[in-house]
Amino acid sequence: MNPIVKLLIEVGPLVAFFIANAQKGLIWATGVFMVAIAISLSINYALEKRIPTLPLVTGVFVMVFGGLTLYLNDATFIKLKPTIVNSLFAAILFGGLAFRKSFLKSVLGEVFPLTDEGWRIMTFRWACFFVCLAIANEVVWRNFSDDTWVNFKVFGLMPITMIFSLAQLPLMNKYKPEEEAAS
Repeated sequence: MNPIVKLLIEVGPLVAFFIANAQKGLIWATGVFMVAIAISLSINYALEKRIPTLPLVTGVFVMVFGGLTLYLNDATFIKLKPTIVNSLFAAILFGGLAFRKSFLKSVLGEVFPLTDEGWRIMTFRWACFFVCLAIANEVVWRNFSDDTWVNFKVFGLMPITMIFSLAQLPLMNKYKPEEEAAS
């Protein structure tokens, strides 16, 4: 898929959420976010004939917690969504490591070739990162205004995740399989 289209599909719902929050508030923005996520997943499916696992899981959680937010007219549920999703991802990754499985490898193994040790380290780092994101979300939504939380979600989490991802490049270079490193 074209990288610009992929970026628009991934970031579009967050931008719609941010704009709707600025204009109408968090409850209204939640409804817009739900529609934008559904459109995003539909476009992704139309273009690739599949929906990647992480966006699908996130989409399901947006629908469930967004639905609770709208039905109960309580923004707490949409604010809890990132904490629960990130905690779930961390638990899955840590659980896999406990059973000597790298679920990260099963999702990204074709894109990033690493040795088994590299996958173990990468999986551990991402699991820890997801825990940190869950904690950060809890701190922000419980201690700051709705607008600050939305700004954190839109303009904080994405750059933090990109920086963390880039910080993994040395590990990826160090743990390339020997045949990859030789070429």
